[in-house]
Amino acid sequence: MSRKSLIAREEKRRKLVEKYSALRKELKEKGDYEGLQKLPRNSSPIRLRNRCIMTGRPRGYNRKFGVSRLVFRELALKGEIPGIKKSSW
Repeated sequence: MSRKSLIAREEKRRKLVEKYSALRKELKEKGDYEGLQKLPRNSSPIRLRNRCIMTGRPRGYNRKFGVSRLVFRELALKGEIPGIKKSSW
């Protein structure tokens, strides 16, 4: 499990990106790159990292379900994800 501080930091970044997205878009259209540099660094969407919503794990992230591969497998085996079942041949 990821440290709680990393999960909290990522959430803080998400809020900043959302807050400054309109201003950032406006400055880009104008071509005001000096104004863009004055915005907080964490307001850039590039700095976001996809993390598992259950464990906070950054690697092996599945975008469609929002969880890591490990959590996905557990949920699939329990039958908690509709339409997914373990394949065997």
